[in-house]
Amino acid sequence: MNEYLAQTNSREDMPNPTGPRIARRAASFATCFLAGVLFLNLSFVAQAGRLHPGPDFSNYDVPLYEQITNHIKAKVLARLGDGKNTHDRYFIIPFAYQNAGVDPEFSHSFMSVIRVLADDKQPKLTAGLKRRTYKNREFQAFTISWLPHDFSTNPHLCVFEGAGSRVSPKLNTCPLSVGRDFELDETIKLAMDAKTAVCMWGPYEISNEAFDLVVKRLRLLDGGTIKYRADDRLYRKDRIAINCFHAMAGLDELYPNGGIFGTGFKMWGLNGTARVLIEYKAKAGKKGLLLEPVDEKKDRYGFVYAPTRNSHDVYDPFKIASAYRR
Repeated sequence: MNEYLAQTNSREDMPNPTGPRIARRAASFATCFLAGVLFLNLSFVAQAGRLHPGPDFSNYDVPLYEQITNHIKAKVLARLGDGKNTHDRYFIIPFAYQNAGVDPEFSHSFMSVIRVLADDKQPKLTAGLKRRTYKNREFQAFTISWLPHDFSTNPHLCVFEGAGSRVSPKLNTCPLSVGRDFELDETIKLAMDAKTAVCMWGPYEISNEAFDLVVKRLRLLDGGTIKYRADDRLYRKDRIAINCFHAMAGLDELYPNGGIFGTGFKMWGLNGTARVLIEYKAKAGKKGLLLEPVDEKKDRYGFVYAPTRNSHDVYDPFKIASAYRR
């Protein structure tokens, strides 16, 4: 036994020629592994930078409302072309805004509607809408932006109040509010004051019949019989109260359901307007009211708040966006 222990101890004390080779291989493998991880990370960052380069700051000093209206005008004029406009053309521009937390209290869906008048004709104007001119093109426009009437001075929106209110609308104790349709400049100011990210889609061309239906919706909202409630699940069907995205939803019918989960499951902000566009594709498109295809994901153009020029840490949920300041 002593002789065996002596032989064992002597082998343990002997140098192991394979040890350094294994150590060198392990070190070499670790170096290659770390280099590979670093390369992949850098590649991912580079690819992410190409896919999402951040907002454009070239119009940073231009007021947000002006940025948006300039974008709309440029898009509509491009659609009209340089030739003579022989008949009226109609367009919708859906919008949404939301904050970085995607909180329903700081989210909104709204839509602008434009009627471009035919050239060299005396049109029958839509009553109540101003006749405007831009680069020799005459048009009428309005916005559906449904909010509590005092929201500009009291922007504290009650959405879900009470335990379980998101799941069961009967548990929601938020009161009904007198509603008001806000103009586009008013709505953009609300978005800007809350430093939200603003999204626009389109413009999408619609038919004359669709335009008449949206005007009818505007008249109903302005009539004073409909109230506002963010969670309208108990009040939409009977036309008692309606929220912002249901106010613009359903070109061919009033107050569609808005999805299997209704209002209570993050159906606000960008999701709310996207839901409206999905419905437009499914119903209005088939009925000839919506005249062109819609991609609710790819068609987004954003405007994001940046506290300083070339800020890097900004809330930007868009692939293409322009920065604005307050």
